[in-house]
Amino acid sequence: MKNLNKFLVLAAIAVIMSSCKDEKKEMADKKVEEFKMYVDSISDVAAEETSKNWESIEAKYEQTKMDAEEALNALENKAEKEADMDKIATKYEEYKAEVVQKRNSMFRENLRSSLFTEKISDDMSFAWVNKDNIAGVYSNFIDTVEKNKDSYNREEWDEIKLLYEALDTRKNTVEKEGLSSKDNIKISGLKIKFATMYRVNRATAKSDENVEAKQ
Repeated sequence: MKNLNKFLVLAAIAVIMSSCKDEKKEMADKKVEEFKMYVDSISDVAAEETSKNWESIEAKYEQTKMDAEEALNALENKAEKEADMDKIATKYEEYKAEVVQKRNSMFRENLRSSLFTEKISDDMSFAWVNKDNIAGVYSNFIDTVEKNKDSYNREEWDEIKLLYEALDTRKNTVEKEGLSSKDNIKISGLKIKFATMYRVNRATAKSDENVEAKQ
């Protein structure tokens, strides 16, 4: 009788343990599938669309991935599922690279179009700038920067500085083409104004972003 009871207890324990293993496996399968479905769903959308709300997409990705990893950690044999996770993550990273490239392109285009009335080529040669319009180009550029100086982040300030230096390079050419003394003096004053704005606001933007990162 005692042996029978012992057998029944062991059998019950075995059933319970098997049931727990099955539940853990089912949960892991479910979470990995959810992770896969999420990555598949965003990867089917054009990068220019997802780039508009990428922060929320990435936050959801990290949460879904973490949920799947936690479910896998409860399994004894998880090598196969981990391999699946790696494939899914690789697909996501490839898509993310495409989105980042698109975002950077859109960021540059939007900033440049706000600072100049003409389209800026990738070589930033400013071929359309001449002795007759260069003072106005500087004025529009620096007036726009001054108007928005409190809203620019470090990345935007770095792009602004890059554009400013390219415009300065064009000025060296234009001077040889007969730039008037009046316009030269005006540009010199604008350059001093920009240098002060850049030094103060670029440093402030860096400080603000450091505070946000710590929070």
